[in-house]
Amino acid sequence: MSAAHILVVDDEPDIRDLVKEILEDEGYEVSTAENGATAREARRARRPDLVLLDIWMPDIDGISLLKEWAEGDGLPCPVIMMSGHGTVETAVEATRLGAYDFIEKPLSMAKLLLTVERALEADKLRRENIGLRRQARPVAEPVGRSDTVQKLKAQAQRIALHEAPVLITGEPGTGKEIYARFIHASSPRKAGPFIDVGVGSIARENSALELFGSEAGDKVHYGRLEQASGGTLFLDELADMAPETQAKLAGALENGSFLRIGGKEPVQVNVRVIAASHRDLETEVHAGRLREDLYYHLNVLPMRLPPLREHCEDVPELLTYYVNFFVDQEGLPYRNFTMAARNRLRNYGWPGNIRELKNLVQRLLILGGEEEITLEEVEAAISHVQPNRARDIGHIPLDLPLREAREQFERNYLLQQFKECDGNVARLAEKVGMERTNLYRKLRALGIDPKRAPEDE
Repeated sequence: MSAAHILVVDDEPDIRDLVKEILEDEGYEVSTAENGATAREARRARRPDLVLLDIWMPDIDGISLLKEWAEGDGLPCPVIMMSGHGTVETAVEATRLGAYDFIEKPLSMAKLLLTVERALEADKLRRENIGLRRQARPVAEPVGRSDTVQKLKAQAQRIALHEAPVLITGEPGTGKEIYARFIHASSPRKAGPFIDVGVGSIARENSALELFGSEAGDKVHYGRLEQASGGTLFLDELADMAPETQAKLAGALENGSFLRIGGKEPVQVNVRVIAASHRDLETEVHAGRLREDLYYHLNVLPMRLPPLREHCEDVPELLTYYVNFFVDQEGLPYRNFTMAARNRLRNYGWPGNIRELKNLVQRLLILGGEEEITLEEVEAAISHVQPNRARDIGHIPLDLPLREAREQFERNYLLQQFKECDGNVARLAEKVGMERTNLYRKLRALGIDPKRAPEDE
């Protein structure tokens, strides 16, 4: 993984050179700027991980520059202000605008290094907390002791040592993001960010903006590709990406650089890309829905995740893991599966794989009363799931073109989930993992009125 990139902005050459030399000795990568104009250009050329910003400069003061950067998307990284003539009011204003800290000149290099280290660590924790709130499965590593899981973990650890792109495939709910995070955590890039992009949850017309960012004048919006700099970019459901964005991503992987929307100068790529899909991507390529060059760029290190029914011996351990998770993380009452209930679930087909198991555990903990989860309770829970699934899938004629069949499935799926959420769009968005604006757009595209009760459809 590359070292943290620090931008030092100061109009005094001696201070710039000294700070640059000391930071580089500590293993950081450092760029410098002597005034506001060159600082803007340096920030446009490459997203910094931290900025050391002097207050008094000839063309613009640091507070005004900080305010300019804080507008719109907010500060892209921690900013530490430096000044030899600072006041309490100046420090308060800098903090209000989002600066991490304020240090006085003459600089104490020991204090500077400690502040830099703490600022980078605080930013890393902030990003990790956002990621944990967003992801539904905060699993440190894949759960299971079967030969299947042990071989997959060993494969993931071998893959982690290399920089080449990874393509993870498997049925929905098999844990593709879990393995992507495990690869990242086992790699030399583990100290860098892990940025996950649910391609299907981004409106197709906004996908290039979200991924590559934009610039207009001095205003720069960093896309997910730059946010993942030095770390890993995880693209979930690759086949849902808009064709124009596919072309731009293929070009970025080929050339090692890309243009932001509205940009004129190339930005270097420094990420490890892991993509995932539950679809047969070769079929998507042959059907013209996925670019062949993008597929081959990403399919360097393929990894297939088997469905849970192929390693059902891991079900008891998964049940125990998710019971403990919901008790510890969500404060749900502890309940224990009886041996008969465990054995029934071990022999259940799990069409929804690990995601279905997790949701089943959560439902049983919430709705049950006794400490033990009985066989009868489990039978009732899985019999409630199976008829709905069979009914919804059975409504789709198998002679339809794939795109039409997928649209019918999406409509049936969202209608069923909408019913289970009692017509509450906010709960539906959380349940299906989509941003609410994109969900409204998807519902309307499928002819579902978000304002009408789902039973009326």
